[in-house]
Amino acid sequence: MAKPSKYRLGVDVGGTNTDAVLLDIAKNAVVASFKHVTTPEITSGIEKAVQHVLENARVSAGSEGILSLNIGTTHFVNAVVQLDSRCLEKVAVIRLAAPYTTECPSFIDFPEGLKSIMNGYTAVIDGGLQIDGRVINDLQEEQIVEQARVIHEKGLRNVVVAGVYSPLDVEGKQEYRAREILRRELGDSVNVVFGHVGFLERENASILNASIMSFAQRTIRSYKRAMKRLGLCCPLYLTQNDGTLITAEEAAHLPIKTFSSGATNSMRGASFLGGLDINSAKPEERKSVIAVDIGGTTTDLSRDAIVFGGTQLTTTDIAVRSGSVALGDLSKVSYLHEEVVVAAEQRIKHLLENVVDRMKTSQEDCDLLLVGGGSVIAPQSLRGVKSIIVPKHHEVANAVGAAIASVSGEIDMIEILEGRDLTEVVNEIKERAMERTVVMGATVGSVRIVDVKILPVQYVTNQATRIVVRAAGELSQDTLPQVPSTTGEIYEEEEEQENRELEAIIHKPNAQEQIDYTTYRPKIVGDIWILSETDLFFIMEGCGILGTGGGGSPYPSYLACRQILRDGGSISVIDHTSLNDDDFVARGGFMGSPSVCSEKITSGEHLRVAGIELGKYCGITKFAATLSDEIGGGNGMQSLQTARYYGVPSLDGDLMGRAYPMLNQMLPAVYDRPNSLVPCSLNDGDGNTVILATVKNDRFVEAIMRIVTTEFGSSAALCLSPLAVRDARDFGVTRSQSQAWWLGRAISICRQTNNMKGIPDAILKLQNGACLFVGKIIDVRREVRAGFTWGEVRIARLREDELENTNGEFFDSKSNENPNATMLIPFQNENLCAYMDCEDGPRKIVASVPDLITILDSQSGSHLGTPEYTYGLRVTVMVLAGHPLWRTEMGLKVGGPAAFGLQHEYTPIGDYIEPRSFAIALFASSSPHLLHERSYIQPRYFCRGRRPNMSRFGDCNLTVDMILQSSDGESFGAHQFNLECYSAGFPPAASTITNSPEDMTVELTETAVVLRLMLQYMHNVRQPDLSKVSFLVLSALAEAVEKYLIFPAMDVCKVFMELSKDDYPSEVLMYAAKHDYMDLADKAARLTIGKSDSEIMSAAERLQAPDIIILKWVRMHSFIPRVNLY
Repeated sequence: MAKPSKYRLGVDVGGTNTDAVLLDIAKNAVVASFKHVTTPEITSGIEKAVQHVLENARVSAGSEGILSLNIGTTHFVNAVVQLDSRCLEKVAVIRLAAPYTTECPSFIDFPEGLKSIMNGYTAVIDGGLQIDGRVINDLQEEQIVEQARVIHEKGLRNVVVAGVYSPLDVEGKQEYRAREILRRELGDSVNVVFGHVGFLERENASILNASIMSFAQRTIRSYKRAMKRLGLCCPLYLTQNDGTLITAEEAAHLPIKTFSSGATNSMRGASFLGGLDINSAKPEERKSVIAVDIGGTTTDLSRDAIVFGGTQLTTTDIAVRSGSVALGDLSKVSYLHEEVVVAAEQRIKHLLENVVDRMKTSQEDCDLLLVGGGSVIAPQSLRGVKSIIVPKHHEVANAVGAAIASVSGEIDMIEILEGRDLTEVVNEIKERAMERTVVMGATVGSVRIVDVKILPVQYVTNQATRIVVRAAGELSQDTLPQVPSTTGEIYEEEEEQENRELEAIIHKPNAQEQIDYTTYRPKIVGDIWILSETDLFFIMEGCGILGTGGGGSPYPSYLACRQILRDGGSISVIDHTSLNDDDFVARGGFMGSPSVCSEKITSGEHLRVAGIELGKYCGITKFAATLSDEIGGGNGMQSLQTARYYGVPSLDGDLMGRAYPMLNQMLPAVYDRPNSLVPCSLNDGDGNTVILATVKNDRFVEAIMRIVTTEFGSSAALCLSPLAVRDARDFGVTRSQSQAWWLGRAISICRQTNNMKGIPDAILKLQNGACLFVGKIIDVRREVRAGFTWGEVRIARLREDELENTNGEFFDSKSNENPNATMLIPFQNENLCAYMDCEDGPRKIVASVPDLITILDSQSGSHLGTPEYTYGLRVTVMVLAGHPLWRTEMGLKVGGPAAFGLQHEYTPIGDYIEPRSFAIALFASSSPHLLHERSYIQPRYFCRGRRPNMSRFGDCNLTVDMILQSSDGESFGAHQFNLECYSAGFPPAASTITNSPEDMTVELTETAVVLRLMLQYMHNVRQPDLSKVSFLVLSALAEAVEKYLIFPAMDVCKVFMELSKDDYPSEVLMYAAKHDYMDLADKAARLTIGKSDSEIMSAAERLQAPDIIILKWVRMHSFIPRVNLY
């Protein structure tokens, strides 16, 4: 007697249709399929679709042959995306983390609309573990009881408990113990949830789970009732985002696992329909294919197409007109010209080829599976594709994927491998993963290991390693999952009020003020730059670029700084010219493993404590500003974060101008400045501070402090010796935060105006350099060695058709002489050099440290860190000029090629351009008479950059992008680039950057005669002969060049003013005293002894001299006659 057939029901709920299939397991075939329009309440659509396939297959719903109903749904993720408060509930979040994580509070990066719905209460209490399993602080039961009282008073039913490194708590003394206490105090009706490795990721996922859990339980009850009405007796499963199944009971507690399951269902369904055995035990029998799912919603197959009576020309109409498919009414599109059809087909072909190429993991041609209702529009052949397979039932591939989904078990944990064998540890975890898969309902013989990830934690000495193992197996035909049901009672409830669907309460996202980056201006108060969230965003983007692939992500620091502002705090930046040479600046950054820092989130307060203790040791009680040790990457924004705790501004500068991996690669250490690295202090944030007073050499600072950092839990706040402003200026990189701001602004404007191709040019207007390569990553190799990430990335050129994109995503290639050339970039945390490899020529070195080699994502323009380099990513490689201090013999010894074991010589990419200080530029334009009450120091490294190629001022060949209007109405065409290169404080370069010259007319207070002379100093032309101009014009010009900090003209004007002192002593005195030319002031003062007070007052008024200068002259004038009487 023949065995009864075994079936599985698969359902996929899409935006347009709900698809259902009945799969015969023995025959591995689809017995019946059906599409039903997705209903607003979803459940009725599922019920109708399942009913139709059972009727079409003539299979009874009560048949024991139906093994399971597997549903892939967007139900839960839609509730989050749509901000549906009917489905989302407020959550209490209790962190076991004190004294850490306070600067990154819960919900810190949630959209405001979602945060307002979900955020019920947050607290940070004692608890958490170090990376080695030691306790940070013991869990305090009385603290948890107090939190339970608050949660009860607020009426919250969902609680997240998140502890630092709690997955290491094998004895259950942290999160599990906290859950026991909370349930004891609040009752079992309150949901208490927690997650896996990765603190913020774990917490955020747990928050989503907790918020949507009650809705998930209601939804699954409605599925159960629909099954009851249909007469189905089989188990219910939901599909996960990894392509496997989750029991209905587990989905009720972990609904987030069902998010984005459609794509994996599509891939599995496509492989099944295409006849590929993806479960083959032999790797050599597996085929590498790419599945492309073209959905009906995306391609408008039945709504707007002309062939179906619509009015919109769609891809479906093109396919029908070309004869590729027989749908609708062909006569309705017969009017289409052949060239239109051909052009549309070519465009479709091009887009699909690009999509396929992005997904490929190698350059070889691949097989392609086309599924989805819209696959009828695809061409018969594609470049880079060996064969195209469009299987039967392709239109319901997602439902098939749900029907054939396997079950899985995953173990994700951190193991301390010191003294243990890695292979044995991994094998033990594999066994546990396979056992868990069987418990979840898999057939024992079908279970296999599908993924193993071994992720060493950098900069730790105990060999802490995160190991993730996932196993999968086929759903058993005979046994039900053995998972203990903690929620079984929820399915026993009667229909009650849940019989009816509640009306969704959809909240529109809060309208956020759209900042026009082109016209945005920072806030300058006096000579202080007060940062806004927009400024922080720009600086973050720029720090990423200056990080050259390393330095860690600046995003967490950006979030912490942004939170300071949102909590009512203030962050400011000051230029070195506004501080005294002998003022001290506080330094600080975080030492240790980036992975640990992202779990045991430290605070700027920890840096302040370390800095205060170090200050006491050094005898320094007052700091004028904070200073970043490196501008590149995460530490680039650290001085901004710390400035809040010191109550001082952040100094606009740093000590690298980029990111480097070692402490001794800070410029003061490179140039053997006293106390450049020691004494220094290290604080763990939990009451422990260590001070290192002396070392044999600078390398011992790194070695000793890393050992202490390990004892502190592999993450600590490091404060190096305080620096005088003089040393920070002379042996550091000035105005690097301004540089980061300008870089981030340039990228943001291009992104906002959809001008991604313009990003390289926008960057190169700010700093000399070059766009080296535009292409895609074709190979990445990396390894962790001696605590650093070493590796190399190879990039190939894009084809011409790949450069074209309707959204303007990719940059134009600047040099495509050899289309087969590739670029190889080795890295040690940061990118080290760039080699150009050609098939028919020798390797060429095109860039090298200490110049800054940075790789940008061509689609977004954002920086990429070396951990983010992946095959197929479209990238743009740029190099920017390094600071002159890195180009000396001493600089190259520590930061040049030889320092990293590279054998080539260093060739600079170009001269370094001193970054413009936004504070000085705007301060000068708004308050010039106040600006010059201080003595400002000319930058030591003033570079004119790329000078325009022109013959004379009146025949310049640069494009006019700014119009300057004199006080007497004459207009002059000018160039932002020249103003930026030749002037450190020209106001239009900082405050009037818009889109077109017509919108950029800037009215100045100088006359046309003076403006014409001034502009000659900012062009590559012969300078004017000042001996032929009147003193009135000369004095006005001298004031103008000082006002706008036009350095090429300042000394020249001073010489001619000195030549005029005999004829105009009062005016020369006011000029000299005002601008701190004291030698000239002394000479002129002697010539004013016989002058009247009214003459001096008149001269002072014309030159807007400060009152203090007049007062000093009056005192001198009254003193001299008394001297002459004796």
